[in-house]
Amino acid sequence: MNERYSRQILFREIGSEGQEKLLNSRVLLIGCGALGAAHAEILARAGVGKLRIVDRDFVEFTNLQRQTLFRESDAAERLPKAIAAKTRIAEINSEIEVDAIIADVNNSNIESLIDGCDLVIDGTDNFQVRYLLNDACVKNGVTWIYGAAVSSYGTTMTIIPGKTPCLRCIFDEMPDAGSSPTCDTAGVIMPIIATVSATQVAEALKILVGDTASLHGSLMQFDVWANDRQRIKLGDPNPDCKTCGQRSFEFLDADAQEFSAVLCGRNAVQLAPPLPVDLDLAALAERLAAIAEVKQNEYLVRFTSGENEMTVFRDGRAIVKGTDDISMARGLYAKFVGI
Repeated sequence: MNERYSRQILFREIGSEGQEKLLNSRVLLIGCGALGAAHAEILARAGVGKLRIVDRDFVEFTNLQRQTLFRESDAAERLPKAIAAKTRIAEINSEIEVDAIIADVNNSNIESLIDGCDLVIDGTDNFQVRYLLNDACVKNGVTWIYGAAVSSYGTTMTIIPGKTPCLRCIFDEMPDAGSSPTCDTAGVIMPIIATVSATQVAEALKILVGDTASLHGSLMQFDVWANDRQRIKLGDPNPDCKTCGQRSFEFLDADAQEFSAVLCGRNAVQLAPPLPVDLDLAALAERLAAIAEVKQNEYLVRFTSGENEMTVFRDGRAIVKGTDDISMARGLYAKFVGI
């Protein structure tokens, strides 16, 4: 074991044995925005040997204020966040194996994504995915760490299926769409990202080295601007919980994923084909070049039509900016992509 981790090994709660466990661990990061980017960097520097990073989006200049793995060049090129993260991590710690996956997490792929992972860390920006993740992890007995941050406020909780309450034990019903503030509507400052991520990753390290007795065992809440910090102690799992008590996985068992979704606060709509595809991006770019200004890299094609900008990924997903009208976005998708 090289000297890279010498100071971490001196920390007796980790030591040489714990460091070896970290090097042999695989962690899944769902989302690589502000929280996810922070998670990825800390874990890579700590020597967690295998990271699987899943994100559906690309880097924009508005991300750079808080998403620490990314650079201006990533935003200029509109690189997918998972790819940009993998590139940056290789510069930070070339020993880490990174599996970068550009995908929208849904009920058709979540179980394959968590397969073979020791732990899942939440870096998402919406409750739909968190409830889906909760279903999948409880069903498969995989520990996951919930986390959220917006404005100056953040919260986190560690969920060990069968031992702690799950997300649905605490929040029985998913909040209504648009009822909660987002980073795009309420803003966000970097200190709360650092605070929540540090707490989530500290929990992850405890779990990976086997020191579960040191877990905080609570729903932790922070407001770094109001100088407020609270711990709500968790009890036992709720036997009446629909997910971990009754083992009814309604988010996981949905008949089909949503074809479209408004991206709250971004004036954009995400669309996805009803069946998996593998687009020939070069052919699509060539076809569109006659009618629009097209920019392309190996992961996506981006072009403008009137006041709308469309980014199309290889899996057929598209993000249409400049509207929150799903019907209009679908019309543009059908007109230009044709799936």
